[in-house]
Amino acid sequence: MREKILEQLRSAKIIAIARGIERDKCIKLARALFEGGIRFMELPYDQSRPDTWLATAETVALLADTFGDRLCVGAGTVLTPELVELTKAHGGQYVVAPNTNPAVIRRAGELGMVSVPGAMTPTEIAAAHDAGADIVKLFPASELGTGYLKAIRAPLSHIDILAAGGITPSNARAFLDAGAMSLGVGGVLTNRAAIAEGRFCDITKAAETLLRSVE
Repeated sequence: MREKILEQLRSAKIIAIARGIERDKCIKLARALFEGGIRFMELPYDQSRPDTWLATAETVALLADTFGDRLCVGAGTVLTPELVELTKAHGGQYVVAPNTNPAVIRRAGELGMVSVPGAMTPTEIAAAHDAGADIVKLFPASELGTGYLKAIRAPLSHIDILAAGGITPSNARAFLDAGAMSLGVGGVLTNRAAIAEGRFCDITKAAETLLRSVE
């Protein structure tokens, strides 16, 4: 299953990051993104609000039940093994984090989930890979730039990298060309005003625009 998810992500290229979206709007958002061609969606946990973690996991379950194999759903900002377990119990297939915690990577592997820890420096990226990460998230990608990614890919070409943080249609192709396997994209795919006003057709168009930019 892990290999299948990795192959699908290599093809799909984009993980849509839906942070802090209410459950009823999240299902509408997921439908709009799916119609626009998105096949991976990440729901981050709010680390400042542990009381919301169960609701986030339940939304993961709702999306997994609604879309089945058509949409690969996972959780983000997964900082502990307990959150890995919560995500797995609610149908999540992968976990993403801004940092590298070997215990999180290990637990994800034990549960058959794809792990995508975050790192910045070559030492951190290699350490995450050595700990068993399936993909390493370069974060914050836009602050580091495509030149940085290209430079670290030279000695670390054996490590799959997901670039996240500030990815837009204007720079997405450049990050892929610099060596990213895939991209984590939030803001342009989760326009808060469009969601609040029910303009989900705008979300679909944004997804289509992004995907055209990486073709």
